[in-house]
This record gives sequence, C-alpha cells and structure tokens, in this order.
Amino acid sequence: MRKRNNSLTAEHDSGDSDPHLKQRPDRGATGPAAGGRHEPGEEQSMGKPFRSRLGLVGKLKRIMLWLLLVYVSIPFIIKLCPSIQAKLVFLNFVRLPYFIDLKRPLDQGLNHTHNYYMEPESGFKIGVWHTVPAQMWREAQGKNGDWFDSTFTSAHPVILYLHGNAGTRGGDHRVQLYKVLSSLGYHVVTFDYRGWGDSDGSPSEVGMTADALFMYDWLKRRVNKDKTPLYIWGHSLGTGVATNLVRRLCDRGSPPDALILESPFTNIREEAKSHPFSMVYRYLPGFDWFFLDAITANNIRFASDENVNHISCPMLILHAEDDTVVPFHLGKKLYHLASQSKSLSGHKVQFVPFPSSLAYKHKFIYRSPELPNILSDFLGTSHPITQ
Repeated sequence: MRKRNNSLTAEHDSGDSDPHLKQRPDRGATGPAAGGRHEPGEEQSMGKPFRSRLGLVGKLKRIMLWLLLVYVSIPFIIKLCPSIQAKLVFLNFVRLPYFIDLKRPLDQGLNHTHNYYMEPESGFKIGVWHTVPAQMWREAQGKNGDWFDSTFTSAHPVILYLHGNAGTRGGDHRVQLYKVLSSLGYHVVTFDYRGWGDSDGSPSEVGMTADALFMYDWLKRRVNKDKTPLYIWGHSLGTGVATNLVRRLCDRGSPPDALILESPFTNIREEAKSHPFSMVYRYLPGFDWFFLDAITANNIRFASDENVNHISCPMLILHAEDDTVVPFHLGKKLYHLASQSKSLSGHKVQFVPFPSSLAYKHKFIYRSPELPNILSDFLGTSHPITQ
C-alpha cells in the first residue's frame, strides 16, 4: 500500500513537471484570468453611451412638449388678442430694407425722385415719392418740389402706386418697378400708408384707403385733365387698397383711366387661408374661428371680389403662376369674377399669367421684358411716351 501511494505521488509530480501536461485556462472561464470580471472604470465607460442616449431622448421629449404647448397656445392667444392678427396682416413693423433714409431716394438709385410729406388729416403726415419720367432726369437735378409738381401738366401718364404689406416705399422690388415705369415714360407717385415707413399713425384698412383717396385727389388736381391719364397700380395687399379706392371713385362718378392689379387676391380671408404661414394650422378644427374671425374683428376685409361689382374702368391683372404668397388661383378667381361683373361690362378686363419657368414669384414681374408691350397694348391710346 505504501508503494502504491508513492507511485501515485510520483505520477502527480511528473504531471506538474511536464509543461505540456499543465492545465490551461479555459477560454470560456469567468475567472479573473479570463477577463470575465470588469474593472470599475470599464463598467462606467460602458454605461456612459447608454445614459447619454437616455438623456438625449429626454431632452427631445421636453422640446417636443414645449413645441406642442406653443402650437396649441398660439390660436388661443390670437383669439384673445385679435390685434396680433392685424399686425400679422399689415406687417408694417417689418421695415425692409433696414437703415435707409427715406428722405433720400437718391440713395436707392432714384436720381429723378423727390420726397414729400403730405397731411391727409390734421395732426399726422405720410411720406411720398414722386419719380418723373426718365426723359426728365437731367432737368430734375437739383429741382425742388414746386418744379416736380409742375411736371404733372405734361402729357406723360401718371401712375399712383399702392404697395403691399411689410417694408416701405423704398423696398428694392418696388424701386426696380419705379425705374421700369419711369423708363417707359410714366410719372410714378408712391407713398407709405399711415403706420408704414416714416409716416405717422397706425395702420388700418380704413386709414389706408383714406390715404390712397387723399393722394388720388391731390394728383387729380395737378394733372392736365384733358390730356394726362391717371392710372392706379396696386400690388399684393395694395390690390385690396386699390379696389377699395376705385370702388369709391366709381361710386362718386370719377373713375381712374385704368386699374392695374399685380398679384391680387379675392378677399383677405381667402388670402390668409392660402398664405404659407397658415399651413401648420390650415386643417386645424376651428381654424376660421381662431384666425380668420380675428381678422374680421379688426375690421379688415379687403373684399376685392365684392369691389369688382362696383368698378367701372379698364382692369388689368398680372399674376405669376409660381407665386406662393398670393397663390395664382386667387388672381385667376378674381379675374373670372371681374369678367362677369355688370359694372365692368363694356370695359376691357384682361388677365396676364406669367409661367412658373420665369420664376417671377410674388414680386418680380417687373423683370418681364414683355411688360412694356403688355402695358401699351392694354392702355391703348395712352401709350407711354418713350422718346
């Protein structure tokens, strides 16, 4: 028995001494040598990405909740404070371009333009620009307001231009149009409604129409009634002012020689519903009650679709198919209403579309090389003097 124990001991010792017979650690072992247990630093580094993902998800949830709260709150805020909606319609507080001196139209490249200030009502003034035909630019240098007034007695046609919302009479696309019309032989008279630009007062549809009527009457007293045509040109929101004005002129029996509407709409409710800013709320239940009724509560209508039934003078509508601010279909709808109007029966009513491929959008129709021909063809005997 003793011998046998010694032999087992010998076998055990020989196994320990043979390097090939030593036990190797199992790769699947979970002991420290196999790396199954992680150091504390390793556990923290592995947990950081997971915790950061959770933190990011939490932040996104909070942002979404805030956006949802704002989205839901805005309709109620506008309903409770309808004056906010009026500001969004007029946008008179958006004065673009910034930092221009409206007293100096020369800074905008208008070296044959004079700046005036008129008083439609006692106690406040409005800013006015008068650009003479380009043929008079040399003679206009250094002249005062009296000289500019005297030029209205010439045979050159006069356009009273009514601009849209936002900006001022010095807006770039407006200035470019003045230059085009001036080059065609027109006087161009434009102004900032009360509450716009450097004009006093606060905006309203009634006030804008009253300012336009004041300017028309002021011009009518100065032009040669027998040989100087007087046209009214409105753009965007200014088309609503223009149809308001012309309706009043026709009601009193003194219509203008023609009305030109650039990018017009039917009425302010349909325009507001079609405007890109309303896209996020357009299909919200109660959209009309929240937003459109708030506009009406401010006595803002600009109902050109109703006005055309009281207008009795030639009417030209210009609209670009790619206009996203005042959609093309609103201008086309207004044309169809005007063409069926009894008051416009016997007067020329024309609609000129501009294809999307031209990219004139809402305010670049002045770039059209066809514009001179369109105007001369429409105005007929009142062809611009370009010599």
